[in-house]
Amino acid sequence: MYTRTKELVAFSRLLDIMDDLREKCPWDKKQTLESLRHLTIEETYELGDAILDQDLNEIKNELGDLLLHIVFYSKIGSEIGAFDIAQVANGICDKLIERHPHIYGDVVVNNEEEVKQNWEKLKLKEGKKSVLEGVPKSLPALVKASRIQEKVKGVGFDWEKPEQVWEKVLEELNEFQAEVQLNNYDQIEAEFGDVLFSMINYARFLKINPENALERTNKKFIKRFQYLESKATEIGKPLSEMTLAEMDVFWEEAKKM
Repeated sequence: MYTRTKELVAFSRLLDIMDDLREKCPWDKKQTLESLRHLTIEETYELGDAILDQDLNEIKNELGDLLLHIVFYSKIGSEIGAFDIAQVANGICDKLIERHPHIYGDVVVNNEEEVKQNWEKLKLKEGKKSVLEGVPKSLPALVKASRIQEKVKGVGFDWEKPEQVWEKVLEELNEFQAEVQLNNYDQIEAEFGDVLFSMINYARFLKINPENALERTNKKFIKRFQYLESKATEIGKPLSEMTLAEMDVFWEEAKKM
């Protein structure tokens, strides 16, 4: 691992390269805050994939891509006189110091939960009208539900025991099934949403990240289905011409692998 001096040299090198790109590269010169947005989102998901795959080398590469984006946005900000990389870095440093009074002040905390509660209280003191203001509107619904639940927990709005949450899950499932019987689409959708929200809440109590859990299942399904496709190719029979019973033989083989 590098020393702090070498780390700073490497970061300075990146800043110099960014200056060169904005001055000389036709593509980089055209980019704006808005044009980079979708690329940043894509890079973030690629980092998420690498983390779930536990591919440390790819994590390193994707972190580099995201760091480039941070430097890129800061460069554009400096060009329009709004902010630069120093202000970005100092801003987060100031925020971290202010929101960790148990490290940089005289506040005493006993555990992680008290740290989270203090964090949310401090954010309200900074002028936020709601603890939910920090939840991005554009977050995917599953992630947003998790963040909402974590936020309100920080101010004490939460269940006391996992058993209570499971009872709520069962209650929502019953309400969902009742609407299915009535065949009311709008209410079926609404109750299904309640089921998902309560399941995400239960996952939180079990210390399971629902996004990671679902993505692991997605990856598992893809791997098994692609095995099924490869076997169908081997026997020269398209999946569309195979019976479910025939496909299930290969599916069970994939599960055992």
